[in-house]
Amino acid sequence: MAATAYQDTAGILREQLREAQLDHVAFEQPIKACELARCRATCCHDGVYLSVEEAEGIRALLGKHGDELRAYGLSLPDEPVVEARAGKSLKTATRVAEAGELADDYPAHFPKTRCVFLDREGRCGIQRLSVEQGRGAWFDKPLTCWIHPIVILPASRERMRPLVTLVTPENDPQRAQGYPGFASCTHCGRPDNDGKKARQVLAAELEMLGEVSGRDILGELNADGV
Repeated sequence: MAATAYQDTAGILREQLREAQLDHVAFEQPIKACELARCRATCCHDGVYLSVEEAEGIRALLGKHGDELRAYGLSLPDEPVVEARAGKSLKTATRVAEAGELADDYPAHFPKTRCVFLDREGRCGIQRLSVEQGRGAWFDKPLTCWIHPIVILPASRERMRPLVTLVTPENDPQRAQGYPGFASCTHCGRPDNDGKKARQVLAAELEMLGEVSGRDILGELNADGV
């Protein structure tokens, strides 16, 4: 079985990863593994940006398995995909967070919302459905979901090649005036001296990226002397 339902989107990611530089230093920084009871799916608060293929897949998933998804306690709208960035992007819809749904240290600059595919415990209905129906846990999830907190920065004037990295509060690309950042403000995305090396904590995600790209990304990061 393919690693993901979104083969066209994976193809774009594959081309980026094949030529990407790996930020070995970033993946040596300590982070904590995802602990849903602690983070309450903070990274999913605003939904996820989608490719056109992913948006069509999410709509089809709801159309085919809406009853199963709603049985998880999800309050799903008829249209689970909405426009964002003045109509230039697509993302999953959100709802207002209910009392007790947010983490105790939820970032003040994040809107108090939740992706509509999260249940009240912060569990992803898309992932749960995939597992229960015998597909991989991330098979139906948009790629940006399961990659988090790994960031793939595109080539630019400063970088001749894309860069696979983790961000910090100081270099978070989403950082702006009045907005301290995104990935670096989530529980698994911020450095934590009580954690383990990021390449160890994120081994499953790095292996999945390797499967998508045909490149042993985790092996390269673990290689001695690099």
